[in-house]
Amino acid sequence: MKGVRFVELAEEHIGPIMEIEKRSQSSPWSERSFRNELDHAHGVFIVALADGTVVGYAGAWVLADEAHVTTIAVDPDRRLSGIGRALMDELLERAKNLGATCSTLEVRAGNEPAIKLYEAMGYVGVGLRKKYYPDNKEDAVVMWLYDLDKIQ
Repeated sequence: MKGVRFVELAEEHIGPIMEIEKRSQSSPWSERSFRNELDHAHGVFIVALADGTVVGYAGAWVLADEAHVTTIAVDPDRRLSGIGRALMDELLERAKNLGATCSTLEVRAGNEPAIKLYEAMGYVGVGLRKKYYPDNKEDAVVMWLYDLDKIQ
């Protein structure tokens, strides 16, 4: 993606990430949760920068051959610009380099733009986690991408 580069999560990114998190999530992660990602033994966590400014982030845990996407967010002012797809592509490429052959994630059942993005990448919905989200008890759609080599 033109003008955006991806770097590994570092201490200086936590503050800007927290601002995006608060504006993006109705049940945001805590600062401590993000700090735990700094040295997570199985974690891959990347930050999208545009002109040195944090515009998004994404994380996954790679366990055995599975990349479990734990979070992704784009600054609300930069949405629909392709950053979300670029973050996912970069995250999954890094996960593949660590041995992942498949990926899974949960997404709010009402988050149609995200579901469409994941489906365009090859993820398929395989089930629901009833009342998964603590803020409003919304269901989560469980999605799988069974072959990372077939990412579209």
